[in-house]
Amino acid sequence: MTAPAVPLRQALPWLIATLVAVHSCMAVTRVAASLWVLHQGYGELTLGLLLSSFALAPILLSLWAGRQADRYGFHRPVGVGVLMALAGALLALAVQELWAIGISCLLCGGAISVAAVAIQREAGLIAADPSELKRVFSWIALGPALSNALAPVAAGLLIDHASFRAAFGLALLLPLLSWGLAQKVPRHAPKPIGHVNQTKPAWDLLRSPALRNLLLLNIVLSACWDAHMFVVPVVGHGQGLSASSIGLVFGAFATAATIVRLAIVRWANHLDELKVLRSAMLLATLMLAVYAWLPGTAGMMLGSSLLGLALGSVQPMILATLHQVTPPLRHGQALGLRMLATNAATISVPVGFGLLATATVASAPMLLMASLLLLAQWPARAMRVAKDQAMP
Repeated sequence: MTAPAVPLRQALPWLIATLVAVHSCMAVTRVAASLWVLHQGYGELTLGLLLSSFALAPILLSLWAGRQADRYGFHRPVGVGVLMALAGALLALAVQELWAIGISCLLCGGAISVAAVAIQREAGLIAADPSELKRVFSWIALGPALSNALAPVAAGLLIDHASFRAAFGLALLLPLLSWGLAQKVPRHAPKPIGHVNQTKPAWDLLRSPALRNLLLLNIVLSACWDAHMFVVPVVGHGQGLSASSIGLVFGAFATAATIVRLAIVRWANHLDELKVLRSAMLLATLMLAVYAWLPGTAGMMLGSSLLGLALGSVQPMILATLHQVTPPLRHGQALGLRMLATNAATISVPVGFGLLATATVASAPMLLMASLLLLAQWPARAMRVAKDQAMP
């Protein structure tokens, strides 16, 4: 991997800031929409369907977004994402109806998938070796972590002290900020991707055992994240917590994810990707299993913080490994395939969580994911051999 001639290395802060802004639009919309649904008296199944809508557009757009990023680079896909986020936020602000909120979630979810693939691909151009890949993607992973730390708190405060409409108004401003920040990233012509890579479908990358196992682990760990996003507002609402308190619980999770990603930046040279993944899975299994017994806001914040430490370490390791086991000129396709896989799970998982919570108890999704994490240790062990075989 070699960096382009333009000073792209100096653009890393702008890449992170662009991701923070566009992701914050989605995060504000997700929290505001979730609490709006519960406030209107809709049940857990409706909430599950609403959260699933964030993943529907990415399923349709991720592979296309990967091809666009490989072909056009950074700015064009980010522009598409910004327009989608603007349309979604405007609709939620203008029409406070369930159908409009659902379409807003659909558009905002699609926006982040299109923009994130381009941002991640651009960031991969900066790194020159595996250690630097971990460091760069830890910085990039700070984008969603910061967004998830700040956006839910801001949304909760606006809902408590102003209105739901004020929270959706904040979501409308963020895509505009994102596009302004994106203009600070140097423009450069992408490398020619060649006729062979243009015609090969992304599915061809699944011939790699390393990539298959990596995607499987990513799906399970992303579902754990979804379980947390689903259970916190349901349990918090059931305990009578305010929107601000629920926002603080989400903020504790994201703050911990931010801290662990900063730690990865500092000690990237000493970390083994697969050891970090397996350790994170063990900690997440423990916290998911006991979360239902944590009392009140303080207990939920503690549990979410520990879960954030575990799951926050995952994305930098996944992205660094993905860039090592796939051809450089097809990184956009691989990132799109990863986005498709995780969102295909996300669209069905919240609905399943809603059905499970309705039929049993609100914490059942977390207990289910703790069990699946134990089973996921098997492909995690297989990753070592598969990765070694894929490496040159």
